[in-house]
Amino acid sequence: MNTDTFTQLESEVRSYCRNFPVVFSKAEGSWLTDEDGKRYLDFFAGAGVMNYGHNNPRLKDALIDYLKGDGIVHSLDMYTVAKRQFLARFNETILKPRELEYRVQFPGPTGTNAVESAVKLARKVTGRNSVIAFTNAFHGMTLGSLALSGNQFKRAGAGVPLSHATPMPFAGYLGEEGDTLAYLEAVLDDAGSGVDKPAAIVLETVQAEGGVNVASDEWLQRLEKIARARDIVLIVDDIQVGCGRTGPFFSFETAGIKPDMVTLSKSLSGYGLPLAVVLIRPDLDQWDPGEHNGTFRGHNPAFVTGATALDFWRDDTLQTETLRKTELVRRHLDKIAEAHEEITEVRGRGLIQGLVFNGEDTANKISAAAFERSLIVETAGAGDEVLKLLPPLTTSDADLEKGLGIIAESVSEVLARRSAA
Repeated sequence: MNTDTFTQLESEVRSYCRNFPVVFSKAEGSWLTDEDGKRYLDFFAGAGVMNYGHNNPRLKDALIDYLKGDGIVHSLDMYTVAKRQFLARFNETILKPRELEYRVQFPGPTGTNAVESAVKLARKVTGRNSVIAFTNAFHGMTLGSLALSGNQFKRAGAGVPLSHATPMPFAGYLGEEGDTLAYLEAVLDDAGSGVDKPAAIVLETVQAEGGVNVASDEWLQRLEKIARARDIVLIVDDIQVGCGRTGPFFSFETAGIKPDMVTLSKSLSGYGLPLAVVLIRPDLDQWDPGEHNGTFRGHNPAFVTGATALDFWRDDTLQTETLRKTELVRRHLDKIAEAHEEITEVRGRGLIQGLVFNGEDTANKISAAAFERSLIVETAGAGDEVLKLLPPLTTSDADLEKGLGIIAESVSEVLARRSAA
């Protein structure tokens, strides 16, 4: 394995390669292969990008056929056949069956582009500039999105003040007895709170990077009522936990809420190609032509694979399978937690699950031990205190069992070393 080219030429900002220090060359399904031919089971899935697995044959064939036919690759926001097919299929397969009516904006290729666009539009529509976000949130690395994020390390990298965003306690942040939404209502309605009426409330229903913190359906329903009663735009960031990660296509479906805007990216193209959208309640779509633009809004190969990926949602098979696999994963994680008092909690929804540890750097050490056993699994939380499982939704039961067995071994090894130290 030769990493000299990377260490000599690539910026020091690189991070994942430090945790998984091999040179990968191939990928298929739930497996990655390095240049020496060693295979690694993937419980990371590109931070939630590869929900349908690596090089899914259906998506790959559609992409190859499109490129072989000299299909348009880049088109800004001009009309193309590939864009029309994606929009029509998204509407017929996702929106109509859920009785959701949204306009679709293509803001740029990444999730943070979508978040920036949604917040910018909320400010334009309402004429207000402040935004409510939540503790431990993560919404992206550009300045507007970073202002909404909670992680101090990432916020410090901005180098400038991050303004016009007010953090509020997320579900569970004040402990079991703390009513975080009662607090939010109080500060919104109290003229002496110092909190201006916001343009928007932005949230993840499951805070992935923030530590797999889960908002209950009841909490989401109450939050929607708070926003509606005060004419505040409700924006759900479904970038990492949408596209089926929690079971349904949208993570908020079980709560029965209808956000004013939704941001999607990561696994939307299904193939790892950059694609992001903002779903906008029609009366809020008040953009002037060209008021928000970007060079890579028309990434047609992503439209092709994204439209093909929506075939997974023509019936409830994938959702049902994801929820069944969730029970399998949760049984194993609960068993691991019962065996080790250092694990304080198992939390998650669907196929995003986390083991919470009380020891400093414990989760990172377990991730490293798992990698030695050929499993890729990352950490999350403000202090990397959570081992976060994010396998492709298409991972087989056998591979899930294999990976969970590796996690059990790695947890036992690391905690035994810590006890002996």
